[in-house]
Amino acid sequence: MNESGQHIARRDPAQVMRLSRLGSLHQCRLSFMRQLTRRMAREEWTFTRPAFDIDANGVGHAVYTAQGPDHAYSLVAFAHDLPPEKRSDRVIAEAWDATFTLFDGVPTAQDIERLSQNVPLQEAGRVSEHELSLSRANRSVRLWAHVVDRLAGGQQPDLDQIYDVGYLMRTTAVYGSGKFGAADREKTAGRPEFNAPFQTEMLSVYLTRTFVRDLVQHMARVKGGKNTADLDPDIARWLGIGNSTGLGMAPFIVNHPILFNNWIMVREEAISRVRSLPSASDAEIAQFQNIFDRSTLSMSWWRSEHPVQIRKLAALTSDIQAISKHLDGDVLTQDAPWDRLITWAEDALSEEGQELLASLMLEPYGDLVDGLASCMADSNLNAQIIDGAMPVSEVRELILSNFDWALELDWAAEPNCARAWYVSEEKLEPRLGERFEEPIAEYEQPLAPARDAATAYKELADWDGETPIREFLLQHPEHRHTIRRVQIGRVAPYGEIRDNTISADVMPIDMLRAKLSFFGATHFDPRSDRWVRICMYAGAPYPEELSDDTADTWVYPEPAA
Repeated sequence: MNESGQHIARRDPAQVMRLSRLGSLHQCRLSFMRQLTRRMAREEWTFTRPAFDIDANGVGHAVYTAQGPDHAYSLVAFAHDLPPEKRSDRVIAEAWDATFTLFDGVPTAQDIERLSQNVPLQEAGRVSEHELSLSRANRSVRLWAHVVDRLAGGQQPDLDQIYDVGYLMRTTAVYGSGKFGAADREKTAGRPEFNAPFQTEMLSVYLTRTFVRDLVQHMARVKGGKNTADLDPDIARWLGIGNSTGLGMAPFIVNHPILFNNWIMVREEAISRVRSLPSASDAEIAQFQNIFDRSTLSMSWWRSEHPVQIRKLAALTSDIQAISKHLDGDVLTQDAPWDRLITWAEDALSEEGQELLASLMLEPYGDLVDGLASCMADSNLNAQIIDGAMPVSEVRELILSNFDWALELDWAAEPNCARAWYVSEEKLEPRLGERFEEPIAEYEQPLAPARDAATAYKELADWDGETPIREFLLQHPEHRHTIRRVQIGRVAPYGEIRDNTISADVMPIDMLRAKLSFFGATHFDPRSDRWVRICMYAGAPYPEELSDDTADTWVYPEPAA
């Protein structure tokens, strides 16, 4: 409650669900990586390396096992000697520097042999229900060579180069949930450690990071022998795992409206709870100020060559200066400090700065917001069943409540329908093409909910409002997906993007960033409007360092002494 005892409501979906704002989201304490590291520390998971059989050419396999309270999970990693001409981040690549699977349990020698015949092939191979994920990674060639050479020469790598790149390897895909024969999510969804979304993938990447650290040390020792330096743990900690993510991820948030709603709604509820606090204690203010200062350091390391992100980083730099100046006053010692701060930010900062501030102000209040993480999975399967008895008049009202803005657009105008989403025949991956320049319209996927809602609304105009919607759908089955979506909106108010996903100026990277921010990614670096590089787990404790003291705010760097 604020100073007048009023609860501050969650922000309006019409404000939150614009692509420009979704493309400005930052990680927060509800991010999936931080949920995992907090859990592993709290439950005192143990970690072992049963195998590290890598030769002098960097070829072989390794196994890293994480033992939780009830289950063990093992990353099985295969290292390859990849010729430079075969190294590619494109999804159509056929060879990688390293390939991985997360095994449910501890693999036997027979399992390792089977996996060695399939995991290096990725899509061309097949795994089994014993495997929970499939992934691959390539070296950041320049930084990899620098670290190997420096360690082999008895020196530590240059910190500026570490900060500039951020990772020794970057993944180009981390597949889960039944792809290529791996276990369906239903197999593990009932396990507490995997209840939250994408915990399988987050554990796979966490263990991959440890393997990469060990592999670069091994290769340095091969080159330098007894003169090789051990990588300084304080430097190693800032080596994350990179990721190259393209259009394949963009449709996810359109195709999973309930799940995406849950992520956004939980974050908005957390922001609402903190905004509603009537005051902040001295300790809470000090913790927020500390996190803000550390975040400022992290932002200073953020680099991008993409013009859109360059502009956003310039605005963010200005925002940080404005926040710092604002905090020099007494805003946090007044009544309802967090509500005052957010209200001020809406007028004073860019969306990038507003969303950074919203994430940071959650940090002192783990006891208040962390429990919301249990609501982020999608368990509301009944909401996806069409209610055929709903009157046409009610359906029209639902369309108005979610897509009123879309009804005002001229959908016959080329700029409003310039793009079309389709699935490539070669890789069965989503693609975005130019509708009026390529012969793709007949292959279009239903990833334009706003246009489809406007079309359905127009066709419903002549129907009697008391008619059950099932009668309309019997004559117009092409609108089933739209009616299902608008009915889902009753329980998922944050499930719809309030922007045109097929317009001439749509930026798919906004969709990518929205999803990746919930993973906990940092330092988004768009390489075009359709793919982005990120860093994961930079600053996180390695397994031997994991404890309650290190498991959470690792994402914010400590200033050098």
